[in-house]
Amino acid sequence: MRTDDANTDPSTELSGVDLGAQLAGKYMTFQLASEIYGLEILKVREIIGLMDITRVPRSADFIRGVINLRGKVIPVADLRLKFGMDACQATDQTVIIVVQCLVGGRNLTMGILVDQVLEVLKIEPAQIEGPPSLGEVATESQFVLGVGKAGERVVFLLDIAKVLGNEQAAA
Repeated sequence: MRTDDANTDPSTELSGVDLGAQLAGKYMTFQLASEIYGLEILKVREIIGLMDITRVPRSADFIRGVINLRGKVIPVADLRLKFGMDACQATDQTVIIVVQCLVGGRNLTMGILVDQVLEVLKIEPAQIEGPPSLGEVATESQFVLGVGKAGERVVFLLDIAKVLGNEQAAA
C-alpha cells in the first residue's frame, strides 16, 4: 500500500488478499430489511432493547433523537433511514447497538437502531472481497469496507466511523 498520498482511499489500492487480511476478524451482524451488515466487534459497546427516544428538534431525519443510558445522553441514528430505506415499525427484535468509534479525532459514542441482531461471525481473509463498484450514484457503498461471504449469505462490512461521521457527530 502506498503511503505518499494521504488523500487516497486505502481500500482501493489493496489487492483482494491484502484487503481480506486487513478486514478479517469478528463482526457483530445485524439485519436491516433483507440485508445483512457487520460491524467490527471491537466497536460495539453493548446491545440494548428499544427504549424511549427523545426527538432532537431540527435534527436530520435519520437521527431519531437521544436516549438516557445510565445517566449518559447518547444520540441514536436509524440506519434504515440513513441508508435510504423505508422506515418500519419497531418489533420485539428491534434493538439499539451502542457503538464507539473515532470520528474527526474524537471518540463518538452513538446508538444505531437496527431491525435485528443476528450473531457474531468470524470472517476469514478468504471470505472477504472488496466493495462492489456501483457507480457514483450509490452512496451506501462509501460506508462499505468489504463484502464478507458467510455460507450463502452476503454480509456488508461497515466502516461505522464513516456511517456516523460528519453531520451525525454534531447531533
